[in-house]
Amino acid sequence: MRAVILAICLVYALPGWSQQLTISGKVQDIETGEPLEFASVGIRGKSAGTVTNLQGEFDFHFPEEYRNEILTVNMLGYKTYEAPVWTILGGVQNIRMEKSPTILEEVTVSDSLSGGDILRIAFSRIETNFPMTPFLLDAFYRDVKRVGGTYISLLETAVQIYDEDYAEPRNKGKLREHVRLIEVRKSLGYESKFTKYFDQDNLLEDLLLHNNIRYRQIELREEFYSSMNRDKDSYYNDHPIYVVSHNSAFRLKFYIDKLDYSIVHMEYETGFSNDEAGRRKGLVSRFAGLKKTIDFRKYEGKMYLNYINITSKVNWYDSKTNELKFESELFQQLLVNEIHTNTTERISSTEKMKNYGLQYQDQQYNKKFWDNYNVIKETPLDIRIKEDLEKAAVPLDKQFNGQQ
Repeated sequence: MRAVILAICLVYALPGWSQQLTISGKVQDIETGEPLEFASVGIRGKSAGTVTNLQGEFDFHFPEEYRNEILTVNMLGYKTYEAPVWTILGGVQNIRMEKSPTILEEVTVSDSLSGGDILRIAFSRIETNFPMTPFLLDAFYRDVKRVGGTYISLLETAVQIYDEDYAEPRNKGKLREHVRLIEVRKSLGYESKFTKYFDQDNLLEDLLLHNNIRYRQIELREEFYSSMNRDKDSYYNDHPIYVVSHNSAFRLKFYIDKLDYSIVHMEYETGFSNDEAGRRKGLVSRFAGLKKTIDFRKYEGKMYLNYINITSKVNWYDSKTNELKFESELFQQLLVNEIHTNTTERISSTEKMKNYGLQYQDQQYNKKFWDNYNVIKETPLDIRIKEDLEKAAVPLDKQFNGQQ
C-alpha cells in the first residue's frame, strides 16, 4: 500500500509549548481517488492520534521526539499505511490506501459461527478486551446546531476524560466518567432564540452516555442475537474483521476483530418517529432520526475510544394544525487525541465540568492553544458553518473572544 499526503509541513510550537511537528495530509483510495473519511492517523506504538475529515484531510500535531517513529494510517477495509515520520517531513507525497484482499474477493463463510454467535462472544469479552484499570483521555469535542438549513451555533472544547475501567455499570444511564474542561470556545449563536429548542443539558455528558459498549445499553436477549446477520468479512489494522448487522426498524452494524473478538467499530441509524418528543411555545416536536458511529483503537493490548459522531434531527410542528414549522439538527463529535493508561491522576469532584450546558462554562479564548491542538480539520462544510455564524458581521475569532 502506498499513501497520499498532500501538503506536509514542519512547524515549531509557540512560546510556552514543547516543540512539535505537524503533518498535514489527505488520504485517498488508490484506485478511485475517493477521499477516505475518519481514517485513523497515529504513531505506531504511541497513544497520540487524530482522524481525517470528510475530505480525507488531516492536520496531526505530535511531539518532536517522535521524528524517528512510524506514522500509521488505518481504515476499515484497507491495508495499513506505514512510513517513517522523518521521510515525509518537508516534502509532498500522494498517499493512496489500498483495499485489503479480504474485501476485494467474495468471502465464503467456511465456519459455523452466525452473526449472533460472533456478537455474543464479543460482548462476553468486553472486560478482557477493554481497559479494566484507570485511564485518562485527552479529547476534542464539537457540537454544531442547525435550524431550517442555517447553522446557528458552534461550540468546541478540549477536555480530559477519566474513567476507572470498562466494568458494566449498575446504572446504565448515569455518567461514570469524570470530565475536566481544559479550553472552551463558542460562537455568539448561543444568543439565538432558536437555541431554546435544543436540550439545555450538558451535551458532552449526553454524548459520552451514547457509548453503548461502555454502558452496555444494548439488550442482549436471544431475539436480538438471532436477528443479527453475518455480512462479508472486512479488514482493519492488518487483522481480518467479522461484520455483523441488523436491518429492520433500525440499522445496526458491528465490526469485530477475528483474532480476539474485540469490538472495533459500531454504526447505528434510526429514522422518523411519530411520537411526540416535547412541547415548547405552541410547538410540538417529533424525533426525525439519529445516526451514530463509535470507533475504538487498540493501545497496549486494550481497546480505547477513538471517536464518536452523532447526528440527531428533531422536527417542530404547530400543535394545533400539525404544520411543519422548522427542522432542527444537532451535530456532535468527540475525537480522542491521546490515551494515558494506568493513570494515578484523578479528576476530583471540584475539577469536574458542571452538569449544565457547556455554553455557560466557557473560559477566556486561548488562540495559541487551539493552533497546536488536534482537532478535526476544517472542511468546506466548516466554511459554510463559519459563513452562517458570521452573518452577524462578527468574525468567528472575535466571537470566540466574546466580542459582539
